[in-house]
Amino acid sequence: MRLLVIRTSAMGDVALTTPVLIGMRKQYPDIEMVLLTRQSFKPFFSSINGLSLFFPDLKKIHKGLFGLIRLYKDINKQAKIDIVIDLHDVIRSKILRLLFRLSGVPVSVIDKGRSEKKSVITGKKKVQLKHSVERYCDVFAKAGFPVKPSKNIWIVPSPEALVKAETMTNLKNELNIGVAPYAKHKLKMWPEENMIRLLELISANHKCHFWLFGGNEDSEKIEVFQTRVPGSSNLVGKLNLDEELALMSKLDLMIAMDSSNMHMAALVGTKVISIWGGTDPLSGFGAWMQPDEYSIRIPVDELSCRPCTTYGKGECKRGDFACMNWLTPEIVFHKMNNLKIW
Repeated sequence: MRLLVIRTSAMGDVALTTPVLIGMRKQYPDIEMVLLTRQSFKPFFSSINGLSLFFPDLKKIHKGLFGLIRLYKDINKQAKIDIVIDLHDVIRSKILRLLFRLSGVPVSVIDKGRSEKKSVITGKKKVQLKHSVERYCDVFAKAGFPVKPSKNIWIVPSPEALVKAETMTNLKNELNIGVAPYAKHKLKMWPEENMIRLLELISANHKCHFWLFGGNEDSEKIEVFQTRVPGSSNLVGKLNLDEELALMSKLDLMIAMDSSNMHMAALVGTKVISIWGGTDPLSGFGAWMQPDEYSIRIPVDELSCRPCTTYGKGECKRGDFACMNWLTPEIVFHKMNNLKIW
């Protein structure tokens, strides 16, 4: 039997499929799986034996309705699909799974819990929701494959990338701390001055080197950020994804916003301190298998307007961005010291 698993974005959500896919390979070794995802995410899955990858060309030949029809045909040319597992549930995957349904292939679709998440945001029910990884497991269970996520390190970089990362970090006879100061949406971002002050507090108390992570869109900001943080290295554009993952795996600690870097660092087995503002781990997007106390935020009973967003979009309705501004560098540093993570 062969399953087609669909998840093409976003980066952090794609990375979070790894605990489930590894669990499936271990618990159902005779079940074949084809993962439909972007080629740029290949390093997440290179160590999962028995997992086939199919990379669509969503900008050219597989773009639009006719492109998705071609994608459907191209997938069938490569392998006969018995069940479709849709972990995305967006327009593209809806069209693709409809084509499979019309040909008699059963489909199992993720329940994103939109109404539950809305209740968290509106304040009607501020409770911990299922993590994305657990929701992925539910999709496989609905298809007849109850699965438990793997408990080991979930993303293993290539040996070549690990050698390069080992060489880089060994040059620093000190704590290696990753820092990802930016996120896609501003309601997820701690003010830069706060992060810079936190790093000053850390370096004043510990011998350390800071490794700065970010996307290409953060390049200019990271360049300026580095000039203000002594003992730091700007990695933007310097490493490929496999090498970034390898370096993350060698870090003593990662400090990040609610972002893909947070997820990637957690999935390679590194301790992650995450800083939360408008969003909250309650919605099910916390760093996988990290202690809850590593997610630093103003408690909802102290600031009832938070979380005000599921994904970080929008504007602060209060106008003062209290969820981030109340979280001073001194508070975060004190919490980190109490966690004894050094």
